[in-house]
Amino acid sequence: MNDPFDRYSRQVKYSPLGPEGQRRLSVSKALICGCGALGSMIAERLARAGVGSLRIVDRDWVELSNLQRQTLFTEEHARESTPKAAAAVQTLRSINGQIELEACVADVTYRNMSELAAGCDLILDGTDNFETRFLINDFALDSGTPWIHGGCLGASGQVLSIVPGQTACFRCLVPDLPPREALETCDTAGVLGPAIGVVASWQAAEALKVLSGNEAAVCNGLIIIDTWQSDCRIVKLSASPNCRACGAGELPFLSGDIRTEITVLCGKNAVQLVSALPPSTDEGATLQRLAKDLRGLGDVLLNPYFLRLSLPTDHTLTIFRGGRTVVEGTTDEAEAKSILARTLGS
Repeated sequence: MNDPFDRYSRQVKYSPLGPEGQRRLSVSKALICGCGALGSMIAERLARAGVGSLRIVDRDWVELSNLQRQTLFTEEHARESTPKAAAAVQTLRSINGQIELEACVADVTYRNMSELAAGCDLILDGTDNFETRFLINDFALDSGTPWIHGGCLGASGQVLSIVPGQTACFRCLVPDLPPREALETCDTAGVLGPAIGVVASWQAAEALKVLSGNEAAVCNGLIIIDTWQSDCRIVKLSASPNCRACGAGELPFLSGDIRTEITVLCGKNAVQLVSALPPSTDEGATLQRLAKDLRGLGDVLLNPYFLRLSLPTDHTLTIFRGGRTVVEGTTDEAEAKSILARTLGS
């Protein structure tokens, strides 16, 4: 009978990892928050490396503009608007059938953070916003779970490994939420696919260190990469005694004391609202009834994950199971709420 580790033979021959490190990888579980550019490549690298279980969470669906840098998706996924988490798991199952894969089509919030991370040994940041990173940081400090931050814009990016109790936390680096208007996004500044690849691969390498039992090799600093200027440097970063998170123990994002119910989505002409529907014990049936009621208002698409209504006003409503709704065609929060109220009722 073939050794199940045969497929990882080149990796096992790397002595700092070795057979014991591979065994540890095979019984580990990682949570990937966000499966866009960074998250999709991280997921692929960890799946190919033999990490035993991956839980992939993403709130978005595949679009044609994603394919330039989001490696697990195809034109068919874009045509069908397949949720990214589901599309990623579909592709990864064809890459490695030995590991466990779980897709969660959801937004990461203070309400579900603990449930999503349950049983996970490590969290990886594939998100596109600071509030979710602050939430992950709060949870990591509260639970003692390591996590790997990554970010990329233009041709540059950064990676920071956070091991609670041993390294600086994310709020030692970024003490407070930056104003939204002060931040550039991929939509305004663009992003190069190869830069994404470098950052995501470095995040995956840091993850393999943690999950294989080699935490001593984790980089104790902020890795800054510029692929256009061919520059890479590491900025030493120590835990700050004045940090309100790891120093003072304040975790307002995990408690929900600081949260955003309405979000302008990065890279989209769209606004997300946390919940547009009343709670239901049968979310699938609720969407089916709603699809029937809305057919007279515009074109309706219904699949196992969401209902999409395309209105004659060039606005599109995508309503997910559970009620989370994305209004496309505006970045004005008040207008999005008004469109939703007119369509679904206040």
